[in-house]
Amino acid sequence: MLRTKTGPAPARTMIYLDNHATTRVDPRVIEAMAPCFSEIYGNPASRNHRFGWRAEAAVAKGREQVAALIGASPREIVFTSGATESVNLAIKGVAERASGDKNHIITCETEHKAVLDCCTRLETQGFQVTQLAVDTDGLLDADRVRDAITDNTILISVMYANNEIGVIQPIPEIGRMARQAGLPFFVDAAQAAGKVSIEVERDGIDLLAISAHKIYGPKGAGALYVRRRGGRVELEPQIDGGGHERGLRSGTLNVPGIVGLGLACELCAAEMEAEAERLAGLRDRLFSALTERLAGVSLNGSQKHRSPNNLNVSFEGVDGESLLRGLDDIAVSSGSACTTAEPEPSYVLRAIGVPDKLANASLRFGLGRFNTEQEIDYAVERVVAAVDRLRQLAV
Repeated sequence: MLRTKTGPAPARTMIYLDNHATTRVDPRVIEAMAPCFSEIYGNPASRNHRFGWRAEAAVAKGREQVAALIGASPREIVFTSGATESVNLAIKGVAERASGDKNHIITCETEHKAVLDCCTRLETQGFQVTQLAVDTDGLLDADRVRDAITDNTILISVMYANNEIGVIQPIPEIGRMARQAGLPFFVDAAQAAGKVSIEVERDGIDLLAISAHKIYGPKGAGALYVRRRGGRVELEPQIDGGGHERGLRSGTLNVPGIVGLGLACELCAAEMEAEAERLAGLRDRLFSALTERLAGVSLNGSQKHRSPNNLNVSFEGVDGESLLRGLDDIAVSSGSACTTAEPEPSYVLRAIGVPDKLANASLRFGLGRFNTEQEIDYAVERVVAAVDRLRQLAV
């Protein structure tokens, strides 16, 4: 009998549309990081030999590149392991420096879990937290922030762009309000940095979190901007041991990660305008095609005030998990990558008034630097076919 050789089936081409969760590292960033593993491998805190000097110079360059992206001074950049650590240092750092009866924090109900969980932890320690509601577009009315300020308020924390629905908040307006009230203003910019223009002076921002892996850099690297000019923000360190980063974040610096973060920021600064226009075009192409070919498709979040790479839509009459399973060659999300283990509908979609049934039938498309028109068109075909099939089965 004739036998034929068999083997594993060839891998199907996957299309990655989950760039809010993480991004592919840009090849230019990988190239810049490579020498840090074999040549520039010294400890930047070792200042008595050339190996340490070279590492220190690489870190200094990265600090300048990060600062330039947001209009800050290099001395205002503190390197961390990512946005979650930056969030913890900012919020808990301010809270633990508060004195007397001042113990009130203002934030928003659609913030990232890193912010909300920090606030929850502080509440167990006696702090008071006000979570402001948003409108059906996901936008926070700046007047609500003003009305929430009390004599005991110590911090205002509002994210720049939402990680689920991409809504961009009125940060400059809130920043001016915070400045008038003499309060520090913290902004989680993990989903906004490199995608929209950020100027910490213009926007009235005192603390700002950035993550490398959201902007085509490596995982495990991030930064916190801490204002020094025109009213220095004082923080209580959350990690002790050695006094690195001017005492705010001890620990040997991640030189490869910092180099990667720095170049990722530089590339974003140089290419952001053209990239944002291209991604917004792909996003609109995707949304238009879905709404033309399918009934019962609704946009979640503001269409006008939106990150250029985000599309979050609900499909009437389908189950979200079944839809995801039917799109096994397209990487998309039904919500935040930080909360998808929870069976409950997205708290962000609930906050903007989306009914649970529709919230459970939502998809988040996160477009990125390496996506093409052909990939978008293919994704449309797959989503349309999957939705049609599920609706027919439900009849």
